[in-house]
Amino acid sequence: MYSFSTKISGSYDDVLARVTKALKVEGFGIITEIDIRETMKKELGIDKAPYKILGACWMR
Repeated sequence: MYSFSTKISGSYDDVLARVTKALKVEGFGIITEIDIRETMKKELGIDKAPYKILGACWMR
């Protein structure tokens, strides 16, 4: 399995906007967005911290 991570300071909404913008600058588009927090609440009644999975695709 391969993975990588990084830490970015700022509010959740600010960081999400910055990451989305940075991906766009590099030629990526967000083709799917999964809101894990919303899904866990809806399906299991569990409250979690904000967490989204962005599906990015190179658009150039």
